[in-house]
Parts: sequence; structure tokens; C-alpha cells
Amino acid sequence: MAALPGPRQLVLALDHAESFARDDFLPGPSNEAGLALVERWPDWPSPVMALVGPEGSGKSHLAAIWAALSGARILSARLLDEADVPRALTTGAVVIEDLAADGIDERALFHLLNLAREQEASVLLTARSAPAGHAFRIADLASRLRAVPVVALTPPDETLLRALIVKLAADRQLRVDEALVSFLVTRIERSYAAARAAVALIDREAMRLKRPPTRALAAELWRDRA
Repeated sequence: MAALPGPRQLVLALDHAESFARDDFLPGPSNEAGLALVERWPDWPSPVMALVGPEGSGKSHLAAIWAALSGARILSARLLDEADVPRALTTGAVVIEDLAADGIDERALFHLLNLAREQEASVLLTARSAPAGHAFRIADLASRLRAVPVVALTPPDETLLRALIVKLAADRQLRVDEALVSFLVTRIERSYAAARAAVALIDREAMRLKRPPTRALAAELWRDRA
């Protein structure tokens, strides 16, 4: 009689702390315009600016750096309501994160932009795409957002991608060597999201299999994914 397979080890998906300090930001050609924007404040071309880029591209990290410089509050666009608006601008600066055309209170956002202009406050919007391309129902809000200057974050180059993999691993207290980093850089899409997914996979499988995070392990995992 064939032996039954042993129980599969389960690995809990735990959150990992990620530092948003200025010293932990990884600069590169893909994000230099965004970093220049937050560090030149208050010398901005407009009181309201938009920082756009794909998932994981560093928008929240840059917003946190700017918040530390400006004293800005950081609010989710989806959680903003009109009752929040006066309090949101008490420091004279606010970040509105993850702006999208759906799931937000458009009246609250319009009220906030109007009040910010009256009070000469600074507003930093973050979004995956430029606000001008969003289909807002309130015409005056859409018009106002079309006029907001946009700074875009682009996919990382190879140097930044390597540094990002090392940082993401360090955030998980995972030690990776050059062989593993080089293997991942040649196998994954050149994007922030792909780097995060790859490091998470290596971490999860290394724990499950009780093996070190090596190039050999990665080669097995990517062979299975081919």
C-alpha cells in the first residue's frame, strides 16, 4: 500500500513593515521627477499637484516624504467626505491618496480643492493615472483636475530594480545574494509590482520548504511557473 503524503506546511501571510523614511527611498531615473517635486516644496508650479504611476511605484513613499516636510495629513480618496474637509486642511497641506473616478465622494473632493485654494493650502494627489483621464460626474471638478500639473513615475531601470529587490527582501528580513537578484532581474517583468510579487513568492516558499532563499530555489519556482 502506497504511503500517504505528509501534511503540507501552511505559511501564514503576514504583513511586513515597510519604511517610508526619506533615507529608505531608492532614487533612480524612473522616480527622480517625483522626488524633485516633493523636495522643492513649497516652490511648486501649482498649489495642487498630482503624482501618478503604476502600483508599487513609490507614490505613497514620496507622499510620506512630502508629509514629513510639509506637515500634511494623509487621507484616502475613498474615505474622504465633506465633514472631513475643514479638518483635512488644518496644517495647510494634505495628501489625497489613490484618486480614482469611482468610489469617491466627488462633492467632498471639489469642496476640498476649493477650500485649499481659498486658504492657499498645498494638495498632493496620488493616482495610477492622470486625473484628467478620469470620468468624473461633476463637470467643475473634472475641469479643475484637468488643470492640475502631473508628475509621472515610470517603470524602474535595471539598477533600480536590483536595489528594489534587495530592499523588499530586507523589509522581510530576508537575506538575498547577487546570484538570486540577478536571476530574478532576468526572469520578472520590469515593474515594481512584479518585484514585490517575486520577493513575496521566494519568502513564502523558503519558509514553507525550510530552505534558504537561493538562486537554486528560485530556479525551481520559475521552472514550475513556466
